[in-house]
Amino acid sequence: MENVHELIRILVQRFGLLNASCCENCFGEGVSLVQSYILFEIRRAENPAMHQVAEALGIDITTFSRQIKSLENKSLVTKSPDPEDRRINILALTSEGKRITDQIDMRMNSYLEQLLSCFTEFEREVVIKSMKLLNKALFKSGMCCNIK
Repeated sequence: MENVHELIRILVQRFGLLNASCCENCFGEGVSLVQSYILFEIRRAENPAMHQVAEALGIDITTFSRQIKSLENKSLVTKSPDPEDRRINILALTSEGKRITDQIDMRMNSYLEQLLSCFTEFEREVVIKSMKLLNKALFKSGMCCNIK
């Protein structure tokens, strides 16, 4: 059997997930990889509570709070008290946050299209189906964090 751990390590390394300044270098948007994930989760969840985003991404709340502060300082995110429970903070993207999220999304989709263009249609389908199966297995395993 192939050394799956080695294959995953190489994939993560080549995809740039270990590069702390990946988004800054690749897309020039001045946000880190973690910050881009936060922006995407805020957009996906449509004005979620702070703790919900932290849980969804598997980030401890202290680290997450620092990231949100940084995103607020860059005018990409707003944080406001929930009108029904003022102990809870609601997150929203600013217009600049939406623009940057859209830019990163567009560039990443273009990059992935280019990457997958090396495959036949059948191979693309196999790769995508395999990623879905791996994600499903990771979720079912209960190891680390169960991000959906």
